[in-house]
Amino acid sequence: MDDHFIKPGYPHDHHVCLADAMATAKAVCSERGTRLTEMRRRVLELIWGGHQAVKAYDLLEMLSEPDRKVRPPTVYRALQFLLENGLIHRIESLNAYVGCRVPLSHHISQFLICNRCATVIEMAGEDIASMVTREAENHGFLIDSQTVEVHGVCAPCTGPQT
Repeated sequence: MDDHFIKPGYPHDHHVCLADAMATAKAVCSERGTRLTEMRRRVLELIWGGHQAVKAYDLLEMLSEPDRKVRPPTVYRALQFLLENGLIHRIESLNAYVGCRVPLSHHISQFLICNRCATVIEMAGEDIASMVTREAENHGFLIDSQTVEVHGVCAPCTGPQT
């Protein structure tokens, strides 16, 4: 996997990052026989506009124009489509969305969320997912879904390390 997907809060060419995400989205939709409509594409571009989680109402503001307001159901339908096709993730603790760095494969994600700059770094640690599954089985617990969100401070925000 390219570095620009792994370390979003760090120096990288975000234009390449965004272009890769959009090309992947087009490929996913083509492969699945679904349509990346103009609204879905625009919502995905706004979510991938940075590596911070984006709230639905922020998307509404960004998409609306003075003479043309976008209605909430329009944005929520686009978000639902993007979620169902694995192109984005919902960050539960922030009630917001981020782009998925590996939408072509089913995976359990973990997120590092910076409390200072709001950067979200997606990880796919199989060891963590396996440990949670094992612990759940030990307790007779059936997992419906699994997401780990870790809040803290990212390296760029902590400054130079000595």
